[in-house]
Amino acid sequence: MIGKPTSLVAPWRIGVDVGGTFTDMVLRDWADNVRIFKTPSITADPSEGVLNVLRLASEELDLSLSALLHGCALFVHGSTVATNTILEKKGAQVGMITTHGFRDSVEIRRGIRENQWDHRTPFPEVLVPRYLRQPVRGRIAADGTELTPLAVDDVASAAALFAEEGVESVAVCLFNSFLDGKHEFETREALIKNWRGDWISLSSEIMPTMGEYERGLTAVVNAYVAPKVTTYLKALDEQLRQLGLPRSLLMLQSNGGAVSIAEVANRPVMLVLSGPAAAVGALRGCAGSEEAANFISMEIGGTSCDVMVMASGDVPVSDQLVIDGYHLTIPSVEIHTVGAGGGTIAWVDAGGLLNVGPRGAGAQPGPAAYGLGGEEPTVTDAQLVLGRLRAGPLAGGAVTLDATLARRAIETKLARPLGLSVEDAASGVVRLLEQNLLHAVEQLSIERGHNPVNFTLVAAGGAGPMHGTTVARVLGCKRVLLPRAAGAFCAMGTLQSDIRQDYLQVFVADLDHADRSALEAGFAQLEAKALDVLARQGFAKNGTVQREIDLRYQGQQWPLRVALNANRFDESAARRAFEAEHQRLFGHIQPGGRLEITALRVVGRDSLDWSPTPARTPYQKPPVPRQSRPVWIDPIHGWQDVPVYDGLDLRPGCKLEGPLLIEERTTTAFVGPSDVVEVNAADNFLVRIGGVA
Repeated sequence: MIGKPTSLVAPWRIGVDVGGTFTDMVLRDWADNVRIFKTPSITADPSEGVLNVLRLASEELDLSLSALLHGCALFVHGSTVATNTILEKKGAQVGMITTHGFRDSVEIRRGIRENQWDHRTPFPEVLVPRYLRQPVRGRIAADGTELTPLAVDDVASAAALFAEEGVESVAVCLFNSFLDGKHEFETREALIKNWRGDWISLSSEIMPTMGEYERGLTAVVNAYVAPKVTTYLKALDEQLRQLGLPRSLLMLQSNGGAVSIAEVANRPVMLVLSGPAAAVGALRGCAGSEEAANFISMEIGGTSCDVMVMASGDVPVSDQLVIDGYHLTIPSVEIHTVGAGGGTIAWVDAGGLLNVGPRGAGAQPGPAAYGLGGEEPTVTDAQLVLGRLRAGPLAGGAVTLDATLARRAIETKLARPLGLSVEDAASGVVRLLEQNLLHAVEQLSIERGHNPVNFTLVAAGGAGPMHGTTVARVLGCKRVLLPRAAGAFCAMGTLQSDIRQDYLQVFVADLDHADRSALEAGFAQLEAKALDVLARQGFAKNGTVQREIDLRYQGQQWPLRVALNANRFDESAARRAFEAEHQRLFGHIQPGGRLEITALRVVGRDSLDWSPTPARTPYQKPPVPRQSRPVWIDPIHGWQDVPVYDGLDLRPGCKLEGPLLIEERTTTAFVGPSDVVEVNAADNFLVRIGGVA
């Protein structure tokens, strides 16, 4: 339960999520007591942010840092180090070895523009210059047999060039290696003999999928981030172990599951969505309190908003991930991210129009109200001017808000240039941000065939509960869930995630005439690999495997993933599942159309979660507001005196009518006019828009 401080019952688990503004920590002990801590992130050294939040926790819990870590049975970490390495272009100097004739595949790309009308925006820079993309002779045929042996001398020549040019990391992607990685393994052996570097990434080991461009680029990005990310993880793990942590930490992957550092060290590209993907576990925690696990989550932090859809308890996992224009083929949950958060900067362009984002103020200097040197107005400053946020300590005292500084920034940078009052300029910032949030949610819900009326909007992140009811009202959602731990949503999610490993094998066959023995052998091989990896991490006892296949209509380019019921291959059931998904996504099917299998998949899992957190004692008497203050509601209702409640005073069963504010340790929630908020059995805030059930 999340509430007032209580003594801890060992052992406990710790989840830490490093965001762009705050580093969040959740501690959950054996008695299911939950404590939350926040400190500003350290952009230059994320590990220092992790240690800072651990030091804060040890101080507040009156424990030494060593005792805090020694009592921790499991430490799960979500990090944006891999993402930031790509976005900031601070990765390693990479060399690449390709099959002769395919040297330029990563630069030619697919020739597809994200926006067909945009002919000016350049493609992202190629992470490997052409002179460091070295072709070698040798060829694997389309059936996986060897046509021409690998020319080891070519690899040796490439290694000499890499040594001369100071290459730190090498990516290897050879033609048809997804069928047989023999030549890539031989290339690695030759590199080890002729090159002194430590980092070699093989495309056949990272993700053996069809498609030279995506597979090659994924290997390149893996090589690009490996030295920095893997070094960071190993150093942090070693430091925590020396301080008393009994076992190595686990990392959240892009697929929403956790993995040991040992297993992900050679594939750090799998951590590109490490932080945001933890929302999968957090949503599962919310699902325990809801009849139908149909959620649209809108996790708004200091710098961005991450949108995710959970339909019938499942979050889609795709191999098509785009980060800063780079197309990666790694298993990742479907997340849509926009630059919209509490620290998002508002500005007036040359044409005199108000803009919000995508730039953010980050942790340093942060919003003007932080008093850390920031002068640009942000969404947080606007909320403070509008009375929705209270001046003083924020996020449990991690920072302090100064209303005078916020007002000055809005006035000088926005109100005067626009010819508006400070309050009108601030309300414009909030309204524009919420319009951006609405579009982000629509892109992953309505555009994917989901009707928001059938979903509960989960407004999480430190800033999410401030905007949830407004976005839900326009979107059409009838209910909004505001988690009590919204400000540490992803950190909480790390402790409710599964151990997960995804494996794939290309298998091309007609659905109705597939070779059953070959198909079964392929699945068996993948299952053995998945269970072996779970065993190495110490999670094979309760491990399970899920079989899936990739299906497409004949001639179609992109397949759809279909889970096999009870892991049993049934052509008719697979066809029905494929057609239902195709109808939802594209609005049509081909009745009786010929279907092709393109790949076999196995997902290995084991659960990390403990039993659900018990709710606090139901309320005995109506809560009394902490205070009442003027708050801007919306353009229709204007300014009103609004009651402000302390979240700790609101217990399960309590119901209140909006407008009102609820102040929690890590967030502030805004409930609009005519909305009804109640504390549900799981001790979260459930808002019924317009009071409708």
